[in-house]
Amino acid sequence: MDSAAPPSDLVHVFWHSGMLEHNTGTGVFDTGMNPGFLDILEKHPENSDRVRNMVSILKRGPIAPYISWHSGRSAEIPELLPFHSQEYISKLVDANASGSVELCSGTFLNPGSWSVALLAAGTALAAMKYLLDGHGKISYALVRPPGHHAQPSQADGYCFLNNAGLAVKTALSSGCERVAVVDIDVHYGNGTAEGFYSSDSVLTISLHMNHGSWGPSHPQNGSTDELGDGKGLGYNLNIPLPNGTGDRGYDYAMTELVVPAMQKFKPQMLVMVIGQDSSACLTMEGYRAIGRIVRELADKHTQGRLLIVQEGGYHITYSAYCLHATLEGVLNLQTPLLSDPIAYYPEDADLAFQVVDLIKNYWESNVPFLQEDN
Repeated sequence: MDSAAPPSDLVHVFWHSGMLEHNTGTGVFDTGMNPGFLDILEKHPENSDRVRNMVSILKRGPIAPYISWHSGRSAEIPELLPFHSQEYISKLVDANASGSVELCSGTFLNPGSWSVALLAAGTALAAMKYLLDGHGKISYALVRPPGHHAQPSQADGYCFLNNAGLAVKTALSSGCERVAVVDIDVHYGNGTAEGFYSSDSVLTISLHMNHGSWGPSHPQNGSTDELGDGKGLGYNLNIPLPNGTGDRGYDYAMTELVVPAMQKFKPQMLVMVIGQDSSACLTMEGYRAIGRIVRELADKHTQGRLLIVQEGGYHITYSAYCLHATLEGVLNLQTPLLSDPIAYYPEDADLAFQVVDLIKNYWESNVPFLQEDN
């Protein structure tokens, strides 16, 4: 790139270093347990190192000229209530006052964690407000702890507050009549889905591995028949992909399922929920392809307005590389800026294609808004 020519597109990144202060501890994976027979205990998967590398690759990697940095902020309690119940917020405040609490399996609220959760939520709100005020087209809330498992009245999956859900509520209250969420984290965005399950103003689409429920904090299965209820019937679309689905399978799902649904729904604001834990199967090029498709959807339907919200991603180095690749795709850069240090996974694409085709047939029979004429 000619250094004298500024890039035509920028990703406006909202970040605050205070989000590093959430200490999730050590143990066996996410249990916090020391069995007594291991010399080395690993950090909890949702630790500050993963976002440190995301910040540093955006500041010092080749994508840096395309990044504009903005400070995050803390959310106020009233800003949480459009999505979360007062009872749940009071429970979190009380838990914070009591010290360290495991709210559900693997989800620890430790001293300082509540302040960080407020900072993550406020930062996502600031990133959305930036778009709503017309200051930019693409903003990225680089936040932790993540949020898409947090339901209106339930913590889940390392999540306390639903950062993306709160941002969607802000868009709705600011005049957007239709908001779409595309979640590519490898786990079902059950909290976001639950928050809008009865709404026809928000289309939630989640591409995830077929993992089902994982207990009381996550009763949703993420199956295709969880379509929403009441006037929200058909506006919660789940794409449970076969475990091991890679670049070709995700691209097929985006092209055959996500794009047509967006064409029918015609959102006025688009929220892309990203988690690089899907890098167990996707390569950097797979993330680039998803980024390009989402950018094309934003350009076509939302006047280019796109909010990106960070969720999971627990490989300390590769997650940062995959984030870089996703933003390359969103920026429509034609030549990769970074080579892939892993580069290839074997994939049973035929199985993924078959599953996507089955989901497409199911939607055509059971999702009312997809059956309507434009």
